[in-house]
Amino acid sequence: MDGNALISLPIVLGPTGSGKSELAIKIAQALGGEIVNCDSLQLYRGFNIGTAKVPADLRQGIPHHLIDILDPAELFTAGQYARMAREALAQIARRGRAPVVVGGTGFYLRALLEGLFAGPSRDESIRTRFQDRERKRPGSLHRILSRLDPAAGARIHPNDTNKTVRALEVRLLEGKPITVLFEKGRNPLSGFHPVKLGLDPPRNELYERINARAVAMFQRGLVDEVRQLLAAGVPMTAKPFESLGYKQALQVVQGLLTEQQALESTQLETRRYAKRQLTWFRREAEVHWLHGFGDDVRMQDEALATVVEASGMQRHL
Repeated sequence: MDGNALISLPIVLGPTGSGKSELAIKIAQALGGEIVNCDSLQLYRGFNIGTAKVPADLRQGIPHHLIDILDPAELFTAGQYARMAREALAQIARRGRAPVVVGGTGFYLRALLEGLFAGPSRDESIRTRFQDRERKRPGSLHRILSRLDPAAGARIHPNDTNKTVRALEVRLLEGKPITVLFEKGRNPLSGFHPVKLGLDPPRNELYERINARAVAMFQRGLVDEVRQLLAAGVPMTAKPFESLGYKQALQVVQGLLTEQQALESTQLETRRYAKRQLTWFRREAEVHWLHGFGDDVRMQDEALATVVEASGMQRHL
């Protein structure tokens, strides 16, 4: 890559169910591009129905990167994602193709664009003590974090035990809040000019789509997919089983919920998650917001015009 010329990098972001994949494919088709996934769950093999992965035969011949690259029980961090995604972007650019990033995992996107501080290594003894405390007193870790690092407590959802444990671990080992350390030692993405395209459809229509998609997932066999994963040896403690839809389907398999209860819980929690995603992405700078769905031709035309104007690219139409 020419170190003096920034390569345009379209980034499609927004809440679940807003049509990000459809818009990203349209942009990649128009610009002669390839897609880099920025959804933390689509990284895992075998978790297909509940992650809304675009099937290979519906990708319109567009290469997709960072999908189905992890075993279900494999641990993966935002820092690892940033390194792999940056390498994928560089490889696509070296081939003379246009990279397009798409996904709804805001923390992964921030790691890709802004970099993360290295931070201290994991201390398993500390983490074990924290996790034991949380099991005995649910919610106590987040309350402690909110006192020690109010900014991190506000940013991390009370139910996200993994991030809460990491923030407390860093606070204990470094003696400083993780939010302070985030500002040090960053390694921002270089060589690319991000063009952020945010999907923000009408809330009632988004919720209708989320509800309908949850129904479709269960009808397509989400519970059976979970049974097959367990039969193949995937442990119930695997990270993807904590995600919406899979968590509820696993509870069906365990006999804790009926399928109807699991569906209703998935719909409710996914609507709440979409709201949190929008809150996160609204804090992103320089987002061109599109007030519709990614499969809407008008939104696609507006997005393409924005990308072309920002980059001077030529459409491959």
